[in-house]
Amino acid sequence: MQKPLAIRLRPTKLDEVFGQQHLIGENMLLRRCVEQSSLFSIIFYGPPGCGKTTLALALAEELNIPYRFFSAVEGNKKDLVSIFEEAKLSNGLILIIDEIHRLNKDKQDLLLPVVESGLITLIGATTSNPFFAINPAVRSRCHLLEVKPLEKKDLIKAIDYALSSEKGFSNKISITLEAKNKIALLSSGDLRFCYNLLEICAIGCENAEINIDLVNKYAPIANGSYDKDEDNHYDTVSAFQKSIRGSDVDAALYYLARLCMANDLDSIERRLLVIAYEDIGLANPAACGRTINAIDAAKRVGMPEALIPLSVAVIDLALSPKSRSATDAIHMAYDQATKSNPPIPSYLRLTPVGLEKQDQYDYSNKESWHQIQYLPDELKDMQFYIPNINSNYEKALAQNYNMLKKYLRTNKIRILNK
Repeated sequence: MQKPLAIRLRPTKLDEVFGQQHLIGENMLLRRCVEQSSLFSIIFYGPPGCGKTTLALALAEELNIPYRFFSAVEGNKKDLVSIFEEAKLSNGLILIIDEIHRLNKDKQDLLLPVVESGLITLIGATTSNPFFAINPAVRSRCHLLEVKPLEKKDLIKAIDYALSSEKGFSNKISITLEAKNKIALLSSGDLRFCYNLLEICAIGCENAEINIDLVNKYAPIANGSYDKDEDNHYDTVSAFQKSIRGSDVDAALYYLARLCMANDLDSIERRLLVIAYEDIGLANPAACGRTINAIDAAKRVGMPEALIPLSVAVIDLALSPKSRSATDAIHMAYDQATKSNPPIPSYLRLTPVGLEKQDQYDYSNKESWHQIQYLPDELKDMQFYIPNINSNYEKALAQNYNMLKKYLRTNKIRILNK
């Protein structure tokens, strides 16, 4: 059985790799590695189909260093030990681990000393963010290199190469310019998807020509290139929130649609709630309540009708006045709390010990509550909340806040209790 096109065309040297000029271009890091016959442990990270494993193989082939593959999911400790023993006999080798973030702790512990000693040169590949998904001990022994989605021009070159190469279609298949552009656009930077679609179209075409109608027939939906556990999903979530924050309602609706394609209502609902309280907040508190109602309705009706109440919430939030004053305030307070931990004033403690009655907090003297100093002495002049007057509601809060600021708060409780 013939291998898939993407496998047949896999490069064996850097000059055959499409894109990634920030890594393999002239005087770039991986190019210098080949020129100087030197290599170090690497973790390639980026979306599917952009060439992480391809770069690992090309480096191994060009440097003429023996290499072995290991499956982070299926491989066991015995397999790893066998590779290490082989490395001792061959004076080191490259170990390529795809989806390295799935490597469990036992296997990671075995890996650490041989990578540390240089017996194994590790090249890991992952679609996840290595700063979150990779064990810090493994990460600290490797250089992290981002592999980026291919640009449209690179995908066009790859299609031309596949059609002309003897390992591809040997000029037996032609393609219209419109069809070529459509395949590149649908692929969303994923070369594997591009080759797979091209191969399907080559099988299904008549008169040895791929046209736009054929492409539309076999690929009616663009390559999303993510599921709810992959980084591209989180990039979409990020764009979703930033669009609402920037009051671009059309962009926000577009990213909502993309998120709904992944059918991950939980993430959408969680993000909408965060947006409502983080970005709109005190400028329009009622919008927070309306968002909760929209989410509840979406859960009740389910997909695809859930799109309707969710779109209402998105439009509401995108076009609402914005205020991050509450978010900024708690972040400032949290940051201060990590830097200092002064004792809580004795008169605010739950069970004050050794305080005379007149020095204790008086629950019945509510007229003095706004005159009491509640922050510790070291922080008594700190201001965390800075009002934003984008809305009438927060203007009213700001007026009350500024009025209260006129009172000189004191820790002399005895004076207030008189």
